[in-house]
Amino acid sequence: MPQVQLPLFPAGSVEINRELACRVEGEQVVYFNGHLPVFAHAKSDLASFRLFTSQLIVQGSATQGHVAKAFGVPLVAIKRATKLYRERGPAGFFVSGPRREGSKLNGEKLELARALLVQGYGLPVVSAQTGVLSDTLRKAIQAGRLPAVKKRRTPQLKAGG
Repeated sequence: MPQVQLPLFPAGSVEINRELACRVEGEQVVYFNGHLPVFAHAKSDLASFRLFTSQLIVQGSATQGHVAKAFGVPLVAIKRATKLYRERGPAGFFVSGPRREGSKLNGEKLELARALLVQGYGLPVVSAQTGVLSDTLRKAIQAGRLPAVKKRRTPQLKAGG
């Protein structure tokens, strides 16, 4: 037969519900089930906070309202985190979103830049011909979208193209 647990929490704890509480201890946030610690994370670790509170909600240990009220977090933020947990699991909180492709260096400009770089033109010349910033070209080279600049004398580009 299950035993009833009295809602006894360590001093200075914030009650989430009758069974759960949390307390800040130095730079750590520690979560308690009764008087037993069950999880801890750094105060600045937002991903771990979202992960653990979403686990509590999905497992039925707390409601979205309990979490929102205890931490002063908007309910919509709690709902988003819970949805993320249900769709992607714990890893979803620690994976960055997909990188967005740039809109300045695509299609024809990418091919023109590639052709000029292969011919040995430097970034300033390629930038002037494509209308794309040198930093954008440099980032595309680092990402592997463009070939690396060859270290040789830059040929002079003829007027008109």
